[in-house]
Amino acid sequence: MKLVLIGDGESPHLLKWARALSAVPGLHLHAASSRGFTPAFEALVPAECRLVLGTDPRHAGGNVAVLKTLPRLGHWLAQVDADWLLPHYLTSHGTLAWAAKTGWRLRAKIAGSAWGSDILVTPQQGWAYRWLTSRVLRACTLCTSDSQHMSARMHELGAGEVMTFPFGLEALPKQNVRKQPWLFFSNRGLEPLYRPDRVLATFAAIARLKPEARLVMANDGSLRGALEAQAKTLGLDDRVEFVGRLDPKAQGVHYARARWFLSLPASDSVSVSVLEALAHECLPLLSELPANRELLADGQRGLLLAKGAEAEGQVLLDRLETLLVEGESVGAVNREWVARHALFPPAVRRFVDRLKALDAPAR
Repeated sequence: MKLVLIGDGESPHLLKWARALSAVPGLHLHAASSRGFTPAFEALVPAECRLVLGTDPRHAGGNVAVLKTLPRLGHWLAQVDADWLLPHYLTSHGTLAWAAKTGWRLRAKIAGSAWGSDILVTPQQGWAYRWLTSRVLRACTLCTSDSQHMSARMHELGAGEVMTFPFGLEALPKQNVRKQPWLFFSNRGLEPLYRPDRVLATFAAIARLKPEARLVMANDGSLRGALEAQAKTLGLDDRVEFVGRLDPKAQGVHYARARWFLSLPASDSVSVSVLEALAHECLPLLSELPANRELLADGQRGLLLAKGAEAEGQVLLDRLETLLVEGESVGAVNREWVARHALFPPAVRRFVDRLKALDAPAR
């Protein structure tokens, strides 16, 4: 069975899909990237099976340059003659796959993977985005989603069959470092969507009452300068460390040491960062969002923070101290949940089995 990944070849997420798919016997994997390819792709997909479109797509939309690559992509896909097109991030790459299939009359079916904001945010930006998202979803024989909440939204927008599984971990990490009870870690992007200002305000509410509390903020983004200034204004510059973007090994060190993980975006599906934190036995503090309620079983494996929770510092600290009493056992439960429900390779094997089943009548 011949598959074509269509997405951002410089993204670690698409690379993760490529690794998982390349480990499944009997697949011939091709890949088309709207940007370039990270060097790690070379060991997974031969150069002759890759297409570089060389654009600079943005999740916020306005990707006219991506659509201009359609003739090159359509011609290349016609030559590949794949069984399945696998676009990732439906607003941009899903549109390319649908347009190429239509314009070049490709026999390939489409299995589109939603990543979060392409379903939960983009369709809300206007009728044109909503129409386009619905059209792409209807063109997919199969879709994937990482939460029941997002799957329900996809069905509302016109999707047919949707497989729901977390964009999970490739393997469980080692966890042999003693947790620091009042060490907090956050590594979402320092961009407005992820509300790092709220992360900092929440930590400040705790730190005012807990002198030993420390926060490590990883990753980078347009708000970093403002956040560093905010930490200084709050008198926390010696208790908040900004460490920038980290490689997986360095991130693992911070997860392993921290007892708490902070992730408070305005919109989210099931975040890989949160799954990593759970696997490292962290206790997560997450936004009150539908996908997070699914993930934490309505707060049994961490805390869901409603908007404004940081304003009542003592109430928040009391909740943390109550959870910390059972911190070791709750952390172990979090890790066990990931082992049972959120490892990626088994989910991808089930996905491939479904592709084969859907392809069987036509072969």
